[in-house]
Amino acid sequence: MHHSYIVFGRRWTAQWTFLLGMSLIIVFSLVPAVGILVISFTDIRSLPFLPTHWVGFDNYRTFFSSAQLAYNTKALENTFEFAISVTVIQNVVALFIAVLLNQALKGRTFARAMVFLPTILGVTVIGLIFSLIFNPSGGPAEALWNLFGGSSAFFGDPGLAMALVIFVQVWAGIGVAVVIYLAGLQAIPQELYEVADLDGANRWQQLRQVTIPLLAPSVTANTLLSVIGTLQSYQLIYVLTGPSNPATQVLSLAIFTAAFGGGAGGSVASQGYAAAISIVQFVIVLIVALATLFYLRRRETAL
Repeated sequence: MHHSYIVFGRRWTAQWTFLLGMSLIIVFSLVPAVGILVISFTDIRSLPFLPTHWVGFDNYRTFFSSAQLAYNTKALENTFEFAISVTVIQNVVALFIAVLLNQALKGRTFARAMVFLPTILGVTVIGLIFSLIFNPSGGPAEALWNLFGGSSAFFGDPGLAMALVIFVQVWAGIGVAVVIYLAGLQAIPQELYEVADLDGANRWQQLRQVTIPLLAPSVTANTLLSVIGTLQSYQLIYVLTGPSNPATQVLSLAIFTAAFGGGAGGSVASQGYAAAISIVQFVIVLIVALATLFYLRRRETAL
C-alpha cells in the first residue's frame, strides 16, 4: 500500500480527523478548565448585578483558613473513605462476578445483562429506589430490621449513612467493571489453563497464578476509572443524603453547594470560591491518579 494511505484512507483524512478530535477536546475540556482557573481568582457570585473583582489567592486562603479547616478536613476524609472503599470493594466483587460469568453456565447471558442493568439507570432513579428501600418509615429494610428487634434512620444515621452510600455506589457502578474484567478474561488463552491443570494447579492457584497476572491491565483500567470517578462523585450522595449531611459530605459536594447554595448555614453561593475548591480537587485527583497509575504499572511489570 502507498505511504499516503493509512487506516482512515488518505493521510489528509486522518489528519483532519485528528484535528477535529483535538478541537473538540480544546473547546469542551481545555477552555472550560482555563475558565475555572481564572474564575477561582475572582469573587464572582450568583447574585445579579454585583461587580466582579480580581481577588487573587483569597479564595484559596479561605479554603485553607482556620474557619473552614474542620469542614474541609472532614470533607477530604469522607472523600478518601468513599473513594478507597468503593474502589476496593467494587474491584474485588466485580472480579469474582466476572470469573463466575465467564464459566459455561446456563443463563449466563441473562445474568450478565442483570449485572450491567444498574449502569443504564440514572442517578436520580437509583437514588429514588434506595431511598424507598431504606425509608425509615415503613421501607422494606426497616421492616427487615424490625424483625431483629431494631430500628434505624439509615441514611439519616451518621454511623451508617456513608456505608450505605458506598454500598449503593458499588451496586450502581459494578456493571462496567464486570464488563472490563470479562473482556480481559476472554482474551486469556485457554491453553494456559490447560497447562496449569496438567501441572496440578487447583482453581484458586489458577486464579492467582494465571488469571490475575494476565488481568493486570484490566485491574489498572478499573482501578483508575473507579478512583478518578469516586474522587469527583457527588450526585448519588446528594440524592441519597442531601447537600449538607456531615457524615457524607465530600469535596465534590462542597463544590456544588458553594457554587449553587443549599449547604449548611445557607450561605450565598460563590462561584469564585467553588472554582477554587475545584482546582484544589483537580490537584488532589491528579496526584492520586498518577500515583495509582505508577504503582499499578510497576505491579503489571512485576507480575
